[in-house]
Amino acid sequence: MKHPNDFHRLRLGIFPTPVHKLENISRLLGAEIWIKRDDLSGLGLGGNKVRKLEFLLADAKAQGAEVVFTTGGAQSNHAMLTAAAARRLGMTPVLILKKRGVTACRGNQLLEKILGADVRFVDTDDYADIYAEMDRVGAALGRPYYKIPCGGSNALGSLGYAACAREIAEQGPRFDHIICAEGSGGTMAGLALGAKLYLPGTKVHGMMVDTDPFDEITPRLMREAAALLEAPVEVTDADYSLCDCCGPGYAIPSEEGNAAMRLMAENEGLFLDPVYTGKAFAGLVAMAREGAFREGGRVLFLHSGGAGGLFAVE
Repeated sequence: MKHPNDFHRLRLGIFPTPVHKLENISRLLGAEIWIKRDDLSGLGLGGNKVRKLEFLLADAKAQGAEVVFTTGGAQSNHAMLTAAAARRLGMTPVLILKKRGVTACRGNQLLEKILGADVRFVDTDDYADIYAEMDRVGAALGRPYYKIPCGGSNALGSLGYAACAREIAEQGPRFDHIICAEGSGGTMAGLALGAKLYLPGTKVHGMMVDTDPFDEITPRLMREAAALLEAPVEVTDADYSLCDCCGPGYAIPSEEGNAAMRLMAENEGLFLDPVYTGKAFAGLVAMAREGAFREGGRVLFLHSGGAGGLFAVE
């Protein structure tokens, strides 16, 4: 079996990211709650996409790409971090974004302007239209280009979070549960596969903040990433759980998510965002209050970043 470090990987982040106990939250929820600070991953404003980009942009470089395309919503954290990483590597970032959400020069749109990224909006909900637009723009630019899917969520990108699971195992302590936001699938799939390989007895819970069919996406990405690692594992529904935390819709703040953001800020001095981590932490809070952690054990919350998007909402 291969290790994620056997793959070509660019060092874009500062790892390992810290793990520490949330003392006040633990007392309030009656459970031992810890946090993994991937919001401190060292590129841009930090976030989970840095781990994926280390693998994806290494592949882009290996293929001789000079231009990097990616996509997402108007306030995509992934798109902003892709632009930051591309600039650091001397590549040209072109962001073909859905014309959905806050398109004004706020939040990640402001950061992309500072980065000098080429940002273009397409009025569609169909990613096939967006990837076709990437090919059209790439042909017009006449330079070698590389396309990264929404969220960096493919098998290669998912290796970033399989490696993160090994990092968690090496850092300690042992965790019974890991909670993360699931917005495009790659982070959750990588963590769930990594837990299966490196964290026996740890259950990963994906808090779904979008309405995509993650019951299909998660196991597919897990199997594809396992194939890259040549890992002899069988992926089953028992390897993970999924929880609907979308609320009124993707990128639309929810009452529960906003309450969870305030809970974290007022008790730990840490900031979550209304699109991903706020809703994911709301899912953790609900599980704790429903008694999911009553039998003890440790719970790890993955802080996957999102600070840029926080400043786009009113």
